[in-house]
Amino acid sequence: MITNSKSTRPDVSRPRLKDNYGTNGVPQIGMISLGCPKALVDSEKLLSKLQSKGYQITNKISSANAVIINTCGFLDSAKIESLNNIGEALRENGKVIVTGCLGAKPEEIIAKYPSIESISGPQQFEKVIEAVERIAPIVDDRFLSLIPNQVCKLTPPHYSYLKISEGCNHKCGFCIIPSMRGKLSSRSGEEILREAEYLCNSGVRELLIISQDTSAYGFDFKNRNTKKDGEQIINESIVDLSRALGKLNAWVRLHYVYPYPTVRKLVPLMADGLILPYLDIPFQHSHPDVLKRMSRPANQAKTLNEINYWREICPEITIRSTFIVGYPGETEEEFNHLLSWLEEAQLDRVGCFKYENVEGARSNFLPNHCSEEQKKERWEKFMETAQRISSGKLRKKIGSIQEVIVDEVDDRGAICRTMGDAPEIDGNLFIDRNFSKLAPGDIISVKVDESSEYDLWGVPC
Repeated sequence: MITNSKSTRPDVSRPRLKDNYGTNGVPQIGMISLGCPKALVDSEKLLSKLQSKGYQITNKISSANAVIINTCGFLDSAKIESLNNIGEALRENGKVIVTGCLGAKPEEIIAKYPSIESISGPQQFEKVIEAVERIAPIVDDRFLSLIPNQVCKLTPPHYSYLKISEGCNHKCGFCIIPSMRGKLSSRSGEEILREAEYLCNSGVRELLIISQDTSAYGFDFKNRNTKKDGEQIINESIVDLSRALGKLNAWVRLHYVYPYPTVRKLVPLMADGLILPYLDIPFQHSHPDVLKRMSRPANQAKTLNEINYWREICPEITIRSTFIVGYPGETEEEFNHLLSWLEEAQLDRVGCFKYENVEGARSNFLPNHCSEEQKKERWEKFMETAQRISSGKLRKKIGSIQEVIVDEVDDRGAICRTMGDAPEIDGNLFIDRNFSKLAPGDIISVKVDESSEYDLWGVPC
């Protein structure tokens, strides 16, 4: 369950810095990665490329030869966070390279910080690398060619985000992602499986599948037929990709799944245990008029009927979603419709955001914008309802046996997650007895003996 707090928002998450790898006279590069998990994957790929060229990665921004900031620019608050980080890095270091979503609007950055070394948009890795090599060239060393290809991870060793596509074909009124990251561009199933196998062989126990629109994976292939994986033919759709990923020895969790008819084919894979019984679906609202103003895809879908169908096929499924309150023109009747819908849907994990204007979004020009006071009041009512639902659903888990993955262990206990909890955005299961032999990445069975609004407590079986 998430709120609008800065520490958990997917558009303004805390900066991530990689540990220092050492010295030996090799140029060191600092990295600050802001924003959503999709941006985090870009940061990992960029750092991996730099490592393969012989650079070392450091978390000491002040002493680095250059600092890369992978920015977020989705909301105005995210832009402010990115610009503040750029300013801090300039004060601490001076050699700053900006990339990411905000980099797609270089004029905004240059107007505030004209001394930036280089600015590039999302996934423009070569421009970043060119800037790094210009600022901090590596002296030719015949031994550098012996450095193996490496993958730099900014997540704990036992889980990893796996991005399956880039861009989006939707034209939601409040979103500017397509203008920043372009239209849908799916990776080949062969390439995704190769990366997934590498990660699993490296110790990853959980793969978090992400994209802007996971359900749309492969739509851009236009019947580009099949890839052969041993004896298996992989039709490049999210269903067949999920089936193939499910054969690896790891939890597979799907994020950002739009409620297309495709979902009906995914849920049986969850019931069969191939992928986790977890759906992250951004419903955003329930009222058809609000959805129409949002230009949301499939805004006439009977989502409550679909939710009931998913639960019939896979009773243990966890459904999480995010919603926007205070969208331009939202009436009291439309908001109350959302509250009633939420009561009936009984979603397991829910996040809510107060509407914000985004520069370049069509929603800015809609009439009858809600006041900040209205948005705050509606957000509080929504979260109160969501919290009550969550508390009741978790209370029913007391006495049950849950399979969990261990995230952290210290002298006070272990922090774990059930199959229904994604890292950083959902709840936790805490173990404060019989935890001394546990380690991060362990997958164990736990008997639940206590619950709160968002979390569980239990004892290993």
